[in-house]
Amino acid sequence: MLSGFEAVCRLLRKSVESCDQSMLYNSVPVLCCESDSADSDDDSDWKEFDVEDYNTEHMSCLFCPQVYETISEVLSHCYVDHGFDLVKLKGRFGMDCYGYIKLVNYVRTHHPDASLVMSVTEPVWEKEEYMKPVKPDDPLLMYDFDDIELPSPITVPEIPSNSAFHVNAEDGLVTLTEQHFAELQRTIQSLASQVLEKDLEINTLMENIEKMRCVTQELVAGEESEENSSLPQCIKAIKLEGDEGYFNTYSHFSIHHEMLSDHVRTSSYRDAFMLNSTLWKDRTFLDLGCGTGILSMFAASAGARKVIAIDQSDIIYHAIDIVRENKLSDKIQLIKGRIEDTKLPQTHVDVIVSEWMGYFLLFEGMLDSLVYARDHHLAEGGLLLPNRCSISLVGLADTDRHAELVGFWTDVYGYRMTCLQHEVVQEATIEVVPPDKIITSPCLLTELDLNTCCTNSLHFSSELKLEAIADGSITAFVGYFDVFFDLAHPVSFSTGPHAKPTHWKQTVFLLEEPIIVKQGDVLTGRVICQRDRRDVRALSVTFLLLARKLKFILS
Repeated sequence: MLSGFEAVCRLLRKSVESCDQSMLYNSVPVLCCESDSADSDDDSDWKEFDVEDYNTEHMSCLFCPQVYETISEVLSHCYVDHGFDLVKLKGRFGMDCYGYIKLVNYVRTHHPDASLVMSVTEPVWEKEEYMKPVKPDDPLLMYDFDDIELPSPITVPEIPSNSAFHVNAEDGLVTLTEQHFAELQRTIQSLASQVLEKDLEINTLMENIEKMRCVTQELVAGEESEENSSLPQCIKAIKLEGDEGYFNTYSHFSIHHEMLSDHVRTSSYRDAFMLNSTLWKDRTFLDLGCGTGILSMFAASAGARKVIAIDQSDIIYHAIDIVRENKLSDKIQLIKGRIEDTKLPQTHVDVIVSEWMGYFLLFEGMLDSLVYARDHHLAEGGLLLPNRCSISLVGLADTDRHAELVGFWTDVYGYRMTCLQHEVVQEATIEVVPPDKIITSPCLLTELDLNTCCTNSLHFSSELKLEAIADGSITAFVGYFDVFFDLAHPVSFSTGPHAKPTHWKQTVFLLEEPIIVKQGDVLTGRVICQRDRRDVRALSVTFLLLARKLKFILS
């Protein structure tokens, strides 16, 4: 029969061990690896996630039908309710992560009782057949078993040999002497201090994990500084002869027909001028990248005193004829040149108008030229048209289109070309997506105030948060932008899938593997946009979510 003090000490020891096990199962991270590309040193990274962040509705117990939200809850349940002690098994058999995987699959296969597993003297699960997952995408197989350390024992004071207690046989109450009561208090204080010390250790560990996570994000978002130092960082750094290819694309008539036929785009600029004509009387304008000169003619017709129109492409020669044909040569002066290299006939203007936006707003890098024009040629208190833009993202569930673009490579005239699937999805596509296929709420990624932004505003890292509005599979993320003219009579337009289509369409980031969601699910992650290392007019867009890194190029 146990003495009262011994019974209390054993109870305390059991409680501390249970607490220590619970803390252990709740502090070990989950590690996942996702490789983007075989030819990039940065594209195969281990990413660290706290087990509490890895949620799934299929997180089931190893020994009963009970379902939990996190891995730590499952393992704590297995320990407390079934007596399944991973730490003890690891110490007994010297198990590594492969042994742990085999153990999980062994239990999933044969459904033994936990007490039977804990009683074995040899690891009966050490067969290669148990490396194959029983449950597809079993979250328990993501548990970082190697990081479990055998806990250092928490010292409970020895039971005094001269213990003298009186136990009432009727009610089981223990009567302690004053001396032993004081010893018990000191024991409790000692145990509480040790638990507190372990709590502090765990907090320090979690802080270090968070620091590592932030450093990893910076490394992912940044580029190799030594390599970048020899590459141009903005449009101004490119020599004109190295940029002619870009301007030559605007020398063809088809692209101007496409832009002028875009009623949403062109009428929005026209309305910004005509609905606010009182603002433009006797103002001087700079039309940056004037093309055919349509915006210059809007400005002149709305009351502008003088318009300087500049474009480096050969379309400028046709714009001269167009302006002359419309008898506006007295108000509009056309110049062939790139804004960064050209001296204007007057240093400052009252208003800068430009249709500079590219796919996903920032493709083509013309934001650099707008910032340069603003900083060098806009008079104090001057206006920019438009003055504000934003980029948003939604989830698309279009399984037919996914099969057409990704599934196509599984059977090409009877041959398999699946090795191309990964490469194909890395190239963002430009297309109009069906609005009825949108499956999530929109997420605002970034807003640009064109009065204050800089060339580095092209680089951004934003939280991604998409809520599913229906059950289905997300087959792609869809990017679009909105444009605002914040004037007395405001004008705006959207290039989103729910608006009237524009020549910008939408930017589609196709997923190689669709993401299954249910209505109300919230998909979280991060989107990183940056200038491509080797082409300053191209974009690199990276998604970090669900332990995966998905990288896309707009070029």
